[in-house]
Amino acid sequence: MKPLRIGLLSPWHGGSHRRWADSLREFSRHTVDIFGLPARHWKWRMHGAAVTFAQQVLSSGNHYDLFIADDMMDVAVFSSLVRREGVDVPVCTYFHENQLSYPVSPVDTDVQRQRDQHYAYVNFTTALASDRVYFNSSYHMKGFLASLEVFLAGLPEGGQQALVPAIERKSEVLPLGMDFSSLEKYRWEEPVSREFPLILWNHRWEYDKGIGEFLDLLLDLHSAGIRFDVALLGERGRNPPERLAEVQKKLGGHVLANGMIRDFADYARWLWRADIAPVTAVQDFFGGSVVEAIYCDCHVVLPDRLAYPEHVTDNRGLYQDYPELLQTVTRLIESGDWRTKPDQRSGILQYDWANLAGRYDDAFSRCADREDL
Repeated sequence: MKPLRIGLLSPWHGGSHRRWADSLREFSRHTVDIFGLPARHWKWRMHGAAVTFAQQVLSSGNHYDLFIADDMMDVAVFSSLVRREGVDVPVCTYFHENQLSYPVSPVDTDVQRQRDQHYAYVNFTTALASDRVYFNSSYHMKGFLASLEVFLAGLPEGGQQALVPAIERKSEVLPLGMDFSSLEKYRWEEPVSREFPLILWNHRWEYDKGIGEFLDLLLDLHSAGIRFDVALLGERGRNPPERLAEVQKKLGGHVLANGMIRDFADYARWLWRADIAPVTAVQDFFGGSVVEAIYCDCHVVLPDRLAYPEHVTDNRGLYQDYPELLQTVTRLIESGDWRTKPDQRSGILQYDWANLAGRYDDAFSRCADREDL
């Protein structure tokens, strides 16, 4: 298959979206030109990015064989604008997340105004207008299609749910690519002679990551007299949870890191140094930070839900509820098992770009050639 020239449309060009786009450009055999917008005003991106990208693509003068959008833009609008100018090129969409099954923020004023459904509908029309639709996990694809049927059935006049099978036929899973070589570069070979284990939090400090339950875990462990250190990493929003101050006060000097680590080398070293990574998310369509912790030999304690069962080869380490989470972490610390490396990597090596890049490239070539479209 001949190499393609691909225009990658990245409306929210920051965080995991940017890492995915940059890594795809690095590891793909195709030429990938990135059109990116700053990672802010996500609702405006879903409305306005399509128009901005159409203008940029048309003014670039470049010929593209394929456009790859992500879920945070309106593909139907983009396609109509460029095709009106004679650019009849297939467009596929990569869904990092979706607005049908993403939990709504309790501080989102659009909930009270009953406007939040519009963004779910943009996801629907984007999937409908795309030539192919890719999802970062099987959990995500199945959940999106199931939620879409329910969502469309509840709209005025109904009937549009009959279009869901057409979307399903052009959908497939392309797991999130991970650059494990970048983590390997900063491997920490510290001998485990420390007195206390290091508990890791390396996720965004947002409501969908279950911050409250994680802070409860730290406080309950502390109240039980269990000794541990903690690294509180991850990007924080403008309103940190109230209990964070309580955790910082009670744990004191046992909080070894507190705040987002922007330098990747420092971030990777904290992952290699950490021993236990409890995960409490209420939504995760893939879980890149979880996969990074698994690769760096953390004892990752995962809820038996969301995309996490896809990352492990058996049910060990999966918990059902908070009491089991607390019991599992307590046992890891008190038994001393945290000192030994876990055997959890085998389920995630498939996500390495070295293994995935060819699969991505072949999928994009089929889409560009309009195979099975």
